[in-house]
Amino acid sequence: MKTPPTNLVVLKKTRRQPEPGDIFAFQLEQMPGRYFFGRVVATDAKIGNFRDFEAVLFYLYRPSSPSKTEIPPLAPTDLLVPPILTNRLPWTRGFFEVVRSGPNTAADLLPQHCFRDVRGWFFDEYGNRLPEAVEPVSASGVAGIGAIDDDISKALGLPLKEDASSD
Repeated sequence: MKTPPTNLVVLKKTRRQPEPGDIFAFQLEQMPGRYFFGRVVATDAKIGNFRDFEAVLFYLYRPSSPSKTEIPPLAPTDLLVPPILTNRLPWTRGFFEVVRSGPNTAADLLPQHCFRDVRGWFFDEYGNRLPEAVEPVSASGVAGIGAIDDDISKALGLPLKEDASSD
């Protein structure tokens, strides 16, 4: 599968699977002197009726640093975008580089994750229906690298990368 053009920079490819509690760095080509960070929340999230597929639930944070080893405080109240569900490709393709590992604490996490499906119903990350929306609300479904890049770019006011191969 071809990787779409992105503003994300390849940092370090790995075969290591993401684990809950991993803190990872990512960088954008328009901001070469800044690293942004994310946190792996869960690696066993369920999406819709796909009970055999386990998605990675992760956060992306607004604070940045000039060094990927100088990790700023990362709070669930300072997310760049709502929580995202994805596969393992952002790590294996090197867009997300794990820079610290350790368990998540309750203070690291939102008290409730909420995803809206195409019907407008709300679910947690394990497919349990919620009676109402709990902010921040995310779209239900697996986000690929292109969609993740678009979310980050929009949140930071950067132009979206266009796929010139279809011209």
